[in-house]
Amino acid sequence: MAEMQAKPMPVPDGISHPYWDGANQGFFAFQRCRDCAKAQFYSRSACVHCHSGDLEWQVAAGSGRVASFSVIHRAPIASFVADTPYVLALIDMDEGFRFMCNVLHCDPVTVTIGMRVRVCFEARAGSEQKIPQVEPATA
Repeated sequence: MAEMQAKPMPVPDGISHPYWDGANQGFFAFQRCRDCAKAQFYSRSACVHCHSGDLEWQVAAGSGRVASFSVIHRAPIASFVADTPYVLALIDMDEGFRFMCNVLHCDPVTVTIGMRVRVCFEARAGSEQKIPQVEPATA
């Protein structure tokens, strides 16, 4: 039997450290532009809306809605085989940004567009880094 390989892990950089540090502390951090007041995700050095460099980190309440999703039946790499089938989704967070993640702690057939979800944090074997994911808001 082949040895199970570890799931890929993020490599935080200077811009993304506040996001990943927040995840390890149990909160979901995102950026908001001080000039145009729009939220953005993932972290960048300039606002994607107005190109200002005046960005601040904020903490999301952690809730949103499924905007789109796909049920994955065939793992892209061996380390995800045991998880299949699983849900990969685009989540519209209440603060006004979208992020991609997995929907955990539910049967994939119960996931629907518009479904309310909340952020949860996945611990992966072999790493102390937690990964932001979502689960049904009723879980």
